[in-house]
Amino acid sequence: MREANKGGWFQRRDILKWSAVAGVAAAGTTLLSGTMAFAQEGSLKGKRIGISTAGTDHFFDLQAYNAQIEEVKRLGGEPIAVDAGRNDGKLVSQLQTLIAQKPDAIVQLLGTVSVIDPWLKRARDAGIPVLTIDVGSSHSLNNSTSDNWGIGKDLALQLVSDIGGEGNIVVFNGFYGVTPCAIRYDQLVNVVKYYPKVKILQPELRDVIPNTVQDAFSQITAILNKYPEKGSIKAIWSAWDVPQLGATQALVAAGRTEIKTYGVDGSPEVLQLVADPKSPAAADVAQQPAELGRTAIRNVARLLAGETLPRETYVPALIANKANVGEVSKKLGIG
Repeated sequence: MREANKGGWFQRRDILKWSAVAGVAAAGTTLLSGTMAFAQEGSLKGKRIGISTAGTDHFFDLQAYNAQIEEVKRLGGEPIAVDAGRNDGKLVSQLQTLIAQKPDAIVQLLGTVSVIDPWLKRARDAGIPVLTIDVGSSHSLNNSTSDNWGIGKDLALQLVSDIGGEGNIVVFNGFYGVTPCAIRYDQLVNVVKYYPKVKILQPELRDVIPNTVQDAFSQITAILNKYPEKGSIKAIWSAWDVPQLGATQALVAAGRTEIKTYGVDGSPEVLQLVADPKSPAAADVAQQPAELGRTAIRNVARLLAGETLPRETYVPALIANKANVGEVSKKLGIG
């Protein structure tokens, strides 16, 4: 590695260059460790498929949940769909109910692993195949997901580039028990450790469900009162984009739009903020939740037809920033 630049490690062009190289490497890893989506579909005629979700109050969750139901019906099967409404007790109860109904397969959408894992194991022990969406469970035969390592790396590199490789950043880290959130956070930390002038302020903030937007607004307002000088905070990061929405609103209300916000999921309201040149929303990684839902159900059909599935199936995600958000939104059919 060449000598560091005077006054800092890398300049903006260096950060972007290494981002491109890392992206190529990550893509290679993805192709080796799993399979990309767009697999051949099969039939679910005469099959009953359990669909369990932690909740549907977020754009991502609702899109993935509804797409599963529609895809089961399209392939000739009967969906047994249950929504826990972000209540862990209800989530456990609905998994117990699904297991008792002995469907031909169960697909679990999201959820804290420590809560759902014992019940996914019980389903497997009962002879029911278990597949998941964004759940890193050893009891899942296949997990349909975005490449969260790539998402975390790309978002972190975008953030570091935008702030010139130095400054304080505020981080929401309330759902480390949710696999995708943990991976994205770890990738942020992995990137930041190579930029000694970037500092994650402590203590980290804890995003919550429900009332995520309002809570993020309040927490960021309090942080801004603690750091009133412009330049004292450069960016705000969250593992999903609902806290980003609340944080962005708080920055606008306080007149601190020099601070940039970053998140993941591609909710339409957040992409609209990224598209606004005056908004502090700088980037949002857009997943394809409906395609994730359809992919999981197609994988169920493949499994029940006797195919061996990879451990994970990856559905591409797209990072939307000020320069390309219009193109990304068009690809996602949002706008």
